[in-house]
Amino acid sequence: MTAIVFDLDGTLIDSAPDLHAAALNLLRAEGLPDITFDQTRSFIGNGVPKLVERVMQAVDLPADPARHADLVAGFLRFYNAEPAVRTTVYPGVHAALHRLAAQGVPMGLCTNKPEGPSRAILAALDLAEFMDVVIGGDTLAVKKPDPTPLRMAFDRLGAGTGLFVGDSEVDSATAQALGVPFALYEGGYRRSPVTEIPHTHLFADFADLVALSPA
Repeated sequence: MTAIVFDLDGTLIDSAPDLHAAALNLLRAEGLPDITFDQTRSFIGNGVPKLVERVMQAVDLPADPARHADLVAGFLRFYNAEPAVRTTVYPGVHAALHRLAAQGVPMGLCTNKPEGPSRAILAALDLAEFMDVVIGGDTLAVKKPDPTPLRMAFDRLGAGTGLFVGDSEVDSATAQALGVPFALYEGGYRRSPVTEIPHTHLFADFADLVALSPA
C-alpha cells in the first residue's frame, strides 16, 4: 500500500488554542502586551522559533538572537506543560485513520512542531497508534520546507515515497521539493487561497482522503 505522511498542526489537529495560551503566558510573564488569537493562528506553520520570532515582531521587540533564544525556551516551557488541553482533533480524522490502518496503509508524521510535544499530543488525543514514524521540527537540523524531514519519514516507513497530507504553503513547498503528491486539507492554517497553493488533491472531508489512498 502507498504510504501516507501527515502534517500535524492544522491538518490532523487544531492546536491554535494551546499555542495561543502559551504565547499569552509567555508575554504576560515578560510584562509584554497580549496578542490576539488570530495573530497566533497566523504565526503557525514554520516551527516554534519562527512563531516566537513573529510574536516578537507583533509586540515590537527588536530582533535579538539572545532574547529570541530565551523566549523560545520560555514558550516551550509553557507549551510543554499543557500541549493538549485545548487542542482538538479535526472531525473525521479518527475514522479516516482507522480505515487507512485497516487497509494496511503505512502512516507517519512530519511536523515542524518539536518531536517531544508532538508525541505527547498524539498520545493524549489517541492518534499515536496510527503513526509508525514521527519526525519533528527538532529531529533533524532542518525543518520543512526542506524536504529532508519528509524524505526521512517515508524512508523510515520503508516506502521511499508516497502521499503527503498537509494544510499549508509550507507543506506544499515540502512536497514539491521532494517530488511527491500533495493532498491539501482545506481547513487548517493556510494563509493563501487554495487556488494559489500547488496541490495534487484537495479535500475538506477526511472521508474523501481515504479514497485517495491507492493500493
